[in-house]
Amino acid sequence: MLEDLDLNSIADERARELVRRLLNLLEDVLADLRAAQAENQRLRDEINRLKGEQGRPQVQSNTPQPPSTDHSSERERYKPKAWSKGRKTDRIPIDRELVVEVDPACLPPDAVFKGYEDVVVQDVSFRTDNVLFRKEKFYSPSQHQTYLASLPLGYSGQFGPGLKSLALVFYFGAQMSEPKVAELLRSVGVQISDGQISNLLIKDQAVFHAEKATLYQAGLASSPWQHLDDTHTRVHGQNGYCHIICNPLYTAYLTTEAKDRLTVIDVLTNQWPRRFLVNAEALGYVGAWGLSAVRCQQLEQLPRDVLMDEVTMQAHLEASLPGVGPQQRKWILDATAVAAYHAALEFPVVRLLVCDDAPQFTLVTEELGLCWVHEGRHYKKLVPYVPHHQALVADFVQRFWGYYDQLLAYREQPAPEEAMRLDGEFDTLFSTVTGYDALDERIAKTRAKKPCLLMVLSHPEIPLHNNPAELGARARVRKRDVSFGPRTREGAQAWDTFMTLAETATKLGVSFYHYIHDRVSGAYQMPSLADLIEERAKLLNLGASWNTS
Repeated sequence: MLEDLDLNSIADERARELVRRLLNLLEDVLADLRAAQAENQRLRDEINRLKGEQGRPQVQSNTPQPPSTDHSSERERYKPKAWSKGRKTDRIPIDRELVVEVDPACLPPDAVFKGYEDVVVQDVSFRTDNVLFRKEKFYSPSQHQTYLASLPLGYSGQFGPGLKSLALVFYFGAQMSEPKVAELLRSVGVQISDGQISNLLIKDQAVFHAEKATLYQAGLASSPWQHLDDTHTRVHGQNGYCHIICNPLYTAYLTTEAKDRLTVIDVLTNQWPRRFLVNAEALGYVGAWGLSAVRCQQLEQLPRDVLMDEVTMQAHLEASLPGVGPQQRKWILDATAVAAYHAALEFPVVRLLVCDDAPQFTLVTEELGLCWVHEGRHYKKLVPYVPHHQALVADFVQRFWGYYDQLLAYREQPAPEEAMRLDGEFDTLFSTVTGYDALDERIAKTRAKKPCLLMVLSHPEIPLHNNPAELGARARVRKRDVSFGPRTREGAQAWDTFMTLAETATKLGVSFYHYIHDRVSGAYQMPSLADLIEERAKLLNLGASWNTS
């Protein structure tokens, strides 16, 4: 069979080249066939669903199956670690002590007391604590006024701070659905309706929204680099996107209707009103993107080096660039918005993004660090049919992750001479020509991303992957799977706020429940998460290479 031929065994170069082309043609045909079969099966399943039936079940079979959609590289990157069980008894706070006595009837006459043997047992108490407040009331005939005692701090409405805090923690921290939160509270005797549960979760949360805003500001200021990713979400049945921004100290969530470059800037400025700036930087961008010379000259006539809001910018475009097409308008708005972002003083400006290679992330920051794990997935998606091609892919993937391990070692001990060596080895590895066209095309695409993939050589403090943001996105996906999605903009804001607080508290080692209860009760004895981020940032120095440059 053609696919079983060994190219190395063919002596004639022309014949070997002909066989190589035939094998690549076979791969292309089989790839198209697999795609058509998968699409046909998807359509059959959809037809069956519309008929009220079920699609084909996923069962084990000896017949060829579509390629797996699991493109994880965990197996290639896994490094076993020594396991040891840590002690926990000394970390358990003791709430009360009880002396357990031996029944005197069981003791012989000569028994001598030898002290105690301590056993720590952890337990919780989950029950109602319903309070009847009898508020004193006085009336002054002379003042014609009634004086009524106020409820203790933290108490308002029909529910106390403990119940309000638990509802928030169950829903956002434990990611329970609203019906399950209601079911659990009712199981211990709480009389509460579904509507009241919803109100507790999203209404009157201005305090927490403000804390989230200051937390996000502190997170952006804590390092000049940030992770960024996004995932699909729905608000009242409408498609949207949830953006995840993070670094080792925090994780923030922002839900938007789009995910283009202007929206990315909105996210990095925490929805600050859009600003636009016509300057040399913006003109350079539009020229590189292909804006015509005539349009560039018209754009130069706009007010230079002056920050403009969106209404003013659109008015200038209508007046000075009449009839500009939608693509050219997008280039102009993107370029001037990026220039305005880089010149901003109202908020911390991110200098480097660690992300995937989606086009909307380019140019937003001065530098871009691409995710190696995301790049490795492209190679996992190659599913060759010919055994020779399978061996080529497996060999190159092994070399790919071997080089990745060298970059990991460089992060631990960076040195200029090692950076030069790794730079040269990148060129060697990604100049490989295997003869398998799909693999060679993929290698060439990786080689074109060299400056972004090797950003770690100049900034060894940044990670080689975007896993922290993807893990943050996974938390949102789990919440979406349980609760589908918020039904109002107010609900979407609550999702963003409390998921930000929950994920950040976890990173900082703060109890999410205790933090929420501290704020709901009005005690404010715990420091804000923003203050903790600022303190940890000074200790970790996440912008080491910028500080020394």
